[in-house]
Amino acid sequence: MIHDPRIGPNTKWIQAGIAVNKIFSDDSYDSDILLDPYGIDVDDNQTVVITDYSKHRIVEWSIDTTKEQLLAGGRGKGNQNNQLNYPTDVFIDKKADKLIICDRENRRIMKWPRRHGLYGEVIISMIKCYGITMDANDFIYVSDIEKHEVSRWRIGETQGIVVAGANGPGSQLNQLNSPHYIFVDGYDSVYISDWHNHRVMKWIKDAKEGIIVAGGHGEGTTLHHLSFPEGIYVDHLESVYVVDHLNHRIMRWLRGAIQGSILIGERHPGSQANQLHNPLDISFDRNNNLYVADSNNHRVQKFNVDEKTLE
Repeated sequence: MIHDPRIGPNTKWIQAGIAVNKIFSDDSYDSDILLDPYGIDVDDNQTVVITDYSKHRIVEWSIDTTKEQLLAGGRGKGNQNNQLNYPTDVFIDKKADKLIICDRENRRIMKWPRRHGLYGEVIISMIKCYGITMDANDFIYVSDIEKHEVSRWRIGETQGIVVAGANGPGSQLNQLNSPHYIFVDGYDSVYISDWHNHRVMKWIKDAKEGIIVAGGHGEGTTLHHLSFPEGIYVDHLESVYVVDHLNHRIMRWLRGAIQGSILIGERHPGSQANQLHNPLDISFDRNNNLYVADSNNHRVQKFNVDEKTLE
């Protein structure tokens, strides 16, 4: 969560993004080129850990380097413990110096050493995961796109506890329809990008139904609408930052707002520094800079916070 009290409802980010990774090569198979980046996470050193979906691997890039580092997978598509199969999300477990990975098409969650790890360990199996995150008590939260639910797991246990959904696919407040990315705040409230419902839901701990905090008016292009929302983030004011996937933009919805505001991008796809093309995830670093997995441009963009707009 963004805890900096200087972040307010009028904070903006400089529109010209900076590519974190290498994006140009004469060789489409260049190992340093991303192919459909999905989930991302940023550590305290501004190093970005990236789910490289179509290359079946996890890599990291630092803003001041010209070469990536392979962290997990990268040995072709497969189901061995040194392979991944279309991973969709990654979370840095800073306490254990491990990576938690949603290995979607292998239907498993893996724990992988962040440093010099050749093999990962399966910690949750038989789950069609999409998004993952972790709370302050080391519980793992996983979205399941087949069961239309989000569950909470303790590492080492074989059964999770449902915290949202699990009432079949639908648009009622107690239902989800293909939940994708998730965020957990300091009160164990779970925020969910409810993909097919074009909305972001908040489920307070132990609630039987959720609250719509962004979208919820069907698919559309106005400031009231979202179009297949993806990555989400929440700040200390409970403002929701959401990737508006097919509108090619990043939006912010203030607490209680009936419409959002556009932070980055526009309704039309593009590859310029101020444009996005089917973005998928967002993250922030300790200095409040915004990172976007700009999937169809095969890059991760860094948007520096506009210091003049901090409170």
